[in-house]
Amino acid sequence: MAVEEEGLRVFQSVKIKIGEAKNIPPYPGPNRMRDCYCTVNLDQEEVFRTKIVEKSLCPFYGEDFYCEIPRSFRHLSFYIFDRDVFRRDSSIGKVAVKKEDLQKYHGKDTWFQLQPVSADSEVQGKVHLELRLSEVITDSGVISHKLATRVLECQGLPIVNGQCDPYAAVSLLGPSRSEAKKTKVKRKTNNPQFEETFYFEVTRPLSYTKRQFDVEEEDVDKLALRVDLWNASNLKFGDEFLGGVRVPLRVLGQAGVHDAWYFLQPRENGGKSVKVEDLGSLRLNIVYTEDHVFPSEHYTPLRDLLLQSANVEPVSASTAHILGEVCREKQEAAIPLVRLFLHYGKIVPFISAIAHAEINRTQDPNTIFRGNSLTSKCIDETMKLAGMHYLQVTLKPIIDEICTEHKSCEIDPVKLKESENLETNRENLRQYVDRIFNVITTSGVRCPTVMCDIFFSLRESAATKFQVDQDVRYTAVSSFIFLRFFAPAILSPNLFHLRPHHPDPATSRTLTLISKTIQTLGSLAKSKSANFKESYMAAFYDYFNEQKYADAVKNFLDLISTSGKWDQKSIETPIMLKEGFMIKRAQGRNRFGMKNFKKRWFRLTNHEFTYHKTKGEGALCSIPIENILAVERLEEESFKMKNMFQVIQPERALYIQANNCVEARDWIDILTKVSQCNRKRLSTYHPSAYLNGHWLCCKLSADTAPGCSPCTGDLPANIQLDVDGDRETERIYSLFSTYMTKLIKMQEACGSKSVYDGPEQEEYSTFVIDDPQETYKTLKQIISAVQTLEQQHTKYKRDKFKKTKIGSQEHPIGDKSFQCYIRQQSENTTYSI
Repeated sequence: MAVEEEGLRVFQSVKIKIGEAKNIPPYPGPNRMRDCYCTVNLDQEEVFRTKIVEKSLCPFYGEDFYCEIPRSFRHLSFYIFDRDVFRRDSSIGKVAVKKEDLQKYHGKDTWFQLQPVSADSEVQGKVHLELRLSEVITDSGVISHKLATRVLECQGLPIVNGQCDPYAAVSLLGPSRSEAKKTKVKRKTNNPQFEETFYFEVTRPLSYTKRQFDVEEEDVDKLALRVDLWNASNLKFGDEFLGGVRVPLRVLGQAGVHDAWYFLQPRENGGKSVKVEDLGSLRLNIVYTEDHVFPSEHYTPLRDLLLQSANVEPVSASTAHILGEVCREKQEAAIPLVRLFLHYGKIVPFISAIAHAEINRTQDPNTIFRGNSLTSKCIDETMKLAGMHYLQVTLKPIIDEICTEHKSCEIDPVKLKESENLETNRENLRQYVDRIFNVITTSGVRCPTVMCDIFFSLRESAATKFQVDQDVRYTAVSSFIFLRFFAPAILSPNLFHLRPHHPDPATSRTLTLISKTIQTLGSLAKSKSANFKESYMAAFYDYFNEQKYADAVKNFLDLISTSGKWDQKSIETPIMLKEGFMIKRAQGRNRFGMKNFKKRWFRLTNHEFTYHKTKGEGALCSIPIENILAVERLEEESFKMKNMFQVIQPERALYIQANNCVEARDWIDILTKVSQCNRKRLSTYHPSAYLNGHWLCCKLSADTAPGCSPCTGDLPANIQLDVDGDRETERIYSLFSTYMTKLIKMQEACGSKSVYDGPEQEEYSTFVIDDPQETYKTLKQIISAVQTLEQQHTKYKRDKFKKTKIGSQEHPIGDKSFQCYIRQQSENTTYSI
């Protein structure tokens, strides 16, 4: 979800690998072990939770998390918790990375020391204050000043233990004063509107001699205003601190007026030294991306160059191929290229062109597509995007069964436990392999058309190049569909959204053995047993040496590499797209029913959207996909609840609250996409709820009144290929900009090849340049397009800096920005009253 900024869209996303924790302090009991899990938080909002690793002080998680970030944030935080069966889980420590520091750790495996979790430091949100200093002449003629402090509102306060009932405490701090006043408590909101004013006396001397005025000004500089936000708690432990700000009165300036937003800060410890105990460390790999996307016309020159790549002769001189040459990792180039070509329907000709060129450079059919080339990375990425639901319907049921049954399948005699039987384990493993092999080899009719077309191209190019080798037309395809698609999905089902978490060690071992066997079955190698280093695997593979397995693989490969035979299919089997607990408001289907809120298990397939009392029970309500007319956000003021959205049906709307902002965005997106082709989709909707006989947004009384706001739909109907072409072009521009020195070096290499016929210089040998003149021409066009975009970005940043007002709602004072604000103020005015 993009944030609009003056004609520019800003996308934020984060990809995190949560590796492991080490040296967690032991539990203070006889057991000493802990059951730990890790959460990922945007400020104080939890957006992801790992599995629980039991009985360990060095838990290994090995989990990946990716999300689009739909709002602004200050910290990306990670908390380690110890599960407690009888009480609330206890926090052990945390890692909090400021947003501006995320680039320091970009893409690097980093060990972070866990820090203590203190209620005084767990803050988020901002407050709007207005300060005004005015002269007052008393009846006795004494001139004094009054400070009027107006607390207007707060935004984004944390929700503590499921509730937020905030109030503000305002104090004037000085050498000999500490007056405190409080606002009223605002119930059930983390965006309270206070609109309360407090007055404080600032004493002045009788006369205004120069000397006295100097002393007076110095005294005022020592004064400061303190505003603390608290959550009014009913618990015996007292109210919880939500954050505070300290505003020195020198910010009032000559005008004596100050109106600004402030980020809430942690509570100061009064200069006391705090002993920090060793809480252990956490290994993370964080990739935070922020894309600033201009309107589409800005990208036309670069986008046109990219989309023409399949037609450039030779393809090594094309813009897309050059991107793969200059990037440090081919994967960097493949991800945005594939998404862009998929979006514009040009992925098949592009991959066909680069695959044909790679096959022509390959001398041995046994090494075809074995390296990490641009071709192999692009096909991998295409299969991930286009084949995700194919994987879901093919593998998920059997993978779920393996992960829940926990059958012992260890066949290595060295690793066998005393209570286990080797023959029983072999039989368990054989049954699993047989079942997975059968579901794969009978799934050809469901293989997405775009994958079939690519496999057809690979098969034809390989068969033409290596006409003597009869099997190459199979191995060219099997090296992708088995080796790079099915086998990795079986090995790590959590990375392919087949399971929510990394499997436990025993199940992971079972999946490893299955993956190895399936990979070998699909390879059609001449000597299968020789493929295994381990003798126990070679012995186990004897079960599968029958010809029927090779025939099944060849039939499957023939089917999925026949272009045009299968069009996009309407799969009769329901595909589970998303599920999880959320809170829903009763729809009022019964006339006298209570319209309360209840926690329910929601489940979305390509056929229906249902909710259940709990997971596994029968559906309490089923909404056919064709009955979903729109899916939109619901304004928070409707029920004073965050992260709400509405599923609009012909008769009524279902109001739902997701667990956090990321979950809400994901549900809205996937529900919108799956219902996009419905004929009766609405063009307008009501952004607020219908309560007390009228719509809160437009005040109309008829519950059937047409919507008052345009729907935000307009997403592509194809769920797998929902891509923003401009965003991908912006990412490609960023890569070219990052590797500009390599583009220039490649230009030099083209010149060197054109002039000299002798051996290449070593620094140029890494580039694939088949036609120096054509490649040089393309490079010149790329550099020109990148430099034009660079100028537009520079101009935008310069204009934005000029317009940025620190202290505004968009740019509150706090953290590093406070010093910047003081510096700006000092340049514009002097601090005297």
